Amino acid sequence: MGELSLMGVSISELVASSPTGFKQLAGKKIAIDAYNTLYQFLTSIRQADGTPLMDSKGNPTGHLSGTFYRNSKLLEAGIRPIYVFDGIPPDMKKSTLDARKEMKLEAEEKFRLAREQGREEDARKYAARTTRLTKAMIEEVKELLGCMGIPCIQAPSEGEAQASALVANGLAYAVGSQDFDSLLFGAPLLLRNLSVSGKRKVPGKFEFVEVGPELVSLSQTLEKNGIERRQLIWLGILIGNDFGSGIKGIGPKKALKIVKECKALEDVVQYAKTELKYDFPENVFEIERFFLEPPVLKGSDVELALEFKAPDRQELEKFLCDKHDFSHERVERAAEALVKKFNDKTEQTGLGQWF
Repeated sequence: MGELSLMGVSISELVASSPTGFKQLAGKKIAIDAYNTLYQFLTSIRQADGTPLMDSKGNPTGHLSGTFYRNSKLLEAGIRPIYVFDGIPPDMKKSTLDARKEMKLEAEEKFRLAREQGREEDARKYAARTTRLTKAMIEEVKELLGCMGIPCIQAPSEGEAQASALVANGLAYAVGSQDFDSLLFGAPLLLRNLSVSGKRKVPGKFEFVEVGPELVSLSQTLEKNGIERRQLIWLGILIGNDFGSGIKGIGPKKALKIVKECKALEDVVQYAKTELKYDFPENVFEIERFFLEPPVLKGSDVELALEFKAPDRQELEKFLCDKHDFSHERVERAAEALVKKFNDKTEQTGLGQWF
């Protein structure tokens, strides 16, 4: 039995990607995997000792800070984010979710010991692994996005599946996420590093690297590897993904070689049984179906939900400053820029054309 993939399918060495920038993305709608992005904010926006950023009442605010300031920059650059939130996870994801909870509990204990022993670098490392996204935080983010005029969609199941459907149906340009699962769900384009561009610390080292947005193309990835999308899904099943453990010792390159010799998932299962002495669980075909036909919202209701609205400066200041102790000066400056941007573009192009 392999280890569960706790952060999506790991196929970075196989994908076809190219750098991009805010100028190239201006005017485009990006369907953002909300949970993936919010975890990034909560993980990276912390105090020096690794503890969460909080307001005077002890409420965490890293998710709000990241949401407000990062999206302010995107909107000012003409990029139009659409946040897609996870719904009810499929039963086959339970093992992954349980494993994540266990990892957080272990990290919390290691964080506590590191702080007691004065190991600051270890404390910051373990603190990032304790990140939790609660229902209350999610509702706060939705309220904040509403104040900013940014549309939100509540997916019936996996947010990445819904975001991928928006892109596949021409309602958005790319899926914004760090994970590659969107490719398995059929997203034509995946946009990585949209919310984390800038200097990033190299794990375990006192080094920083420059990180910028990059586009990953599904069609180019498939062409590069000489496979079809269904085979990419089989590859994800072999190495492990959020819905099932892969085969221990099988990496992307080995999995690619296997799927290129198979014409159906049954062939992959049979190869694993005879050549690798591994029996896939019965739900392996359910995993394939879920990637091919996930539950997603469709139709006119989805299109109506994608409407951008004018930012509400007064409500932004009330929510962020009065309720969560954000700097009045910084929020006022950012909110003023958002309102000006919205008004300028509305006058220049007409609301319907721009948004």
